[in-house]
Amino acid sequence: MQLPWERTAWLEESTSWIQAQLTALGYRMSGVVEVLHQRPWSTFAQVATDKGTVYFKAPAPAFNYEAGVTQLLLNLRPDCTVPLLAIDLERGWLLSADAGKTLRSVSPSVDQIDRWVKILPLYGELQIEMTGYVQELLSLGMYDRRLSRLPHLFTELMEQTESLRLGLEDGLTMAEYQRLRDLRPLVMAWCEELAGNGLPETLMHEEIHDANVLVNGDRFIFTDWSDSSVSHPFFSMLVTLRAAAHRLKLEENGAEMMRLQDAYLEPWTKYATRAKLTAALKLAYHLAMITRALAWYHGTGSLSEKYREPYADYVPGWLQDFLNYKH
Repeated sequence: MQLPWERTAWLEESTSWIQAQLTALGYRMSGVVEVLHQRPWSTFAQVATDKGTVYFKAPAPAFNYEAGVTQLLLNLRPDCTVPLLAIDLERGWLLSADAGKTLRSVSPSVDQIDRWVKILPLYGELQIEMTGYVQELLSLGMYDRRLSRLPHLFTELMEQTESLRLGLEDGLTMAEYQRLRDLRPLVMAWCEELAGNGLPETLMHEEIHDANVLVNGDRFIFTDWSDSSVSHPFFSMLVTLRAAAHRLKLEENGAEMMRLQDAYLEPWTKYATRAKLTAALKLAYHLAMITRALAWYHGTGSLSEKYREPYADYVPGWLQDFLNYKH
């Protein structure tokens, strides 16, 4: 599959669109469109204007829903969403004003924990608010990874042997593959158990980490909604806790991570006791390894080999983590 920005005229077309949107808003460009990074799932660029730097994002077609999701969030929760200037729903393009600096750049050391303790309840509250917009999110094209569908998606993934890289050095062994297939009934049982906790499924950002949270004064802003789905809310915490522990060189099950876990669970106490929420999070943490494998498969599985190869071990890697994790 050819990515949009591989076309010769793509940069000219996107620059023309950016300029038209800025002109209509009373902005004047004072520089060229500067591409900051180009990845298989998106291109991200900035442009200087007389009213400050603005940012442009173009997703791969599989993630076109991000523009609509960001617009919906802006309408509902502008306090924690990037300030959109314009979107193109068909192409998934987003143009936004400067929203602040990444948490990673503002707090690169362990003092980041104190900010996370404020960020995670905010994120939980946002998820709770979005429970009433599940159908709208799905209508935008967001991936449906709800618990009722997860066992089927897991079974389908087992058929994608090329993405599983069976028998290759960076893939699944045949023994691991068979163990995963044998776990299908247990995956269904675990999904039913987690669903029985009564927590509503909702918008689930799969990569809430310190590069996807912006700090603007005393505000925290969630960005990069391309890697998200409709699913169990607690699945988000897998990457959040792992990434924080890794970057800050802390124990994944240490006291600091428990502080983050407790902070995130606080808004959810309206649905269940703390003990039940903690148990649900423990099970969700394990099952989320399947959703991570699915996210990488959906994001890279249809790409040409040159784009898929650098990330080829991510799908089997997450499945190996799932196999080896003891919850």
